[in-house]
Amino acid sequence: MKRRDFLKYAGAAGAMASLGACATTPSKARVVIIGGGFGGATAAKYIRMWDPSIDVVLVERESAFVSCPISNLVLAGYSSMPEITTSYDGLRRHGVQVVRDEALAVDPAKKTVRLARGGDIGYERLVVSPGIDFNFGEVQGYEAAMQSGRVLHAWKAGPQTSALRQQLEQMRNGGVYILSIPLAPYRCPPGPYERASMVAAYFKQAKPRSKVLVLDANPDVTSKGGLFKAAWKDLYPGILEFRGNAKAVGIDAAGMTVKLEVEDVKGDVLNVVPPHRAGNIAQQAGLITTNNRWCDVDWRTMESKAVPGVHVLGDATLSAPAMPKSGSMANNHAKIAAAAIVEQLNGRVPSPVQIINTCYSFVSQKEAIRVSSVHAWDGKDGTLKALPGGGVSAARSEAEGNFAWSWARNIWADSLA
Repeated sequence: MKRRDFLKYAGAAGAMASLGACATTPSKARVVIIGGGFGGATAAKYIRMWDPSIDVVLVERESAFVSCPISNLVLAGYSSMPEITTSYDGLRRHGVQVVRDEALAVDPAKKTVRLARGGDIGYERLVVSPGIDFNFGEVQGYEAAMQSGRVLHAWKAGPQTSALRQQLEQMRNGGVYILSIPLAPYRCPPGPYERASMVAAYFKQAKPRSKVLVLDANPDVTSKGGLFKAAWKDLYPGILEFRGNAKAVGIDAAGMTVKLEVEDVKGDVLNVVPPHRAGNIAQQAGLITTNNRWCDVDWRTMESKAVPGVHVLGDATLSAPAMPKSGSMANNHAKIAAAAIVEQLNGRVPSPVQIINTCYSFVSQKEAIRVSSVHAWDGKDGTLKALPGGGVSAARSEAEGNFAWSWARNIWADSLA
């Protein structure tokens, strides 16, 4: 995508902001939002911006937002946990009520959310942005291995990110780091390959006799494959090895072994990412519709196809064609939902909008690669479809690395400031 076209579509968010600028609801309506990630935080902010008369309550169990994008750089020592952490004070300044608690149950009939610390919150509209949880049972021995602290997924940025960094630091020079990738779809398609690159970059500098072994359940690299493989060939020969069709079916934590369908592979650090599904609250609320994993939605409003009055965002959704599960997409889902909710609470009919996805991946300390796409409503097929004009970087570059950092800071500000 040409940069001027990217900016043109990015400006759509600004145009949407005018939608609710003068809106007033007949009475003080309440929207409750479960989950303060890219989706939930953005929805909370934009509903308040577009119609300040709406009461917005955000339920989030963590005290601060920790970004998955850029978190792989923490593993290599190129960033830090404070640098990827943002408080929810910006949302409070917009008038969002931030409740630090966990949503245990949703009662769609009563339109209430039950909180872990006790009590219910009523709502006119509910937004569920729960991110992902995992199907641990699909990898034999996983839960016991994780409870032992020896095997991590680190696919939710936070304590496991720091723990995995510590394991890498403590690993002997000459050891093997194994990254196991589940079958798609999973959160952030290029994320595992960026992680492999970052760990390889760290080994190249600090533990040059060590090895990164990528065991991918998919046949090949699922995103930006040519760019990643070129970077690995140029930058990490003899350090990084990729194996496709290598699905993890079990773990032996005592023997530090990943069990594949045809062989067992030993390593010094096991970073096994299990198959994904929508977060637990989506399952409890009856929002999951497909493969016991994902939530189908109306892409004009993000409203659940299973439970009326509930909007589902981000990684928990059943993705539209060619739509990745990414922070950028969750941020855009939130704006679709926010615009629709403002319209619905004011007695108007929402209109479909175009959205964009942009995803940067670092392949070295300073170089990155990018993929971008534009998605628009297709009334004939009743879904969002990718339009011509997206694409990937011509090559890895430090310029793309600078853009990646700018993108991260901008989306953190757009979602939370």
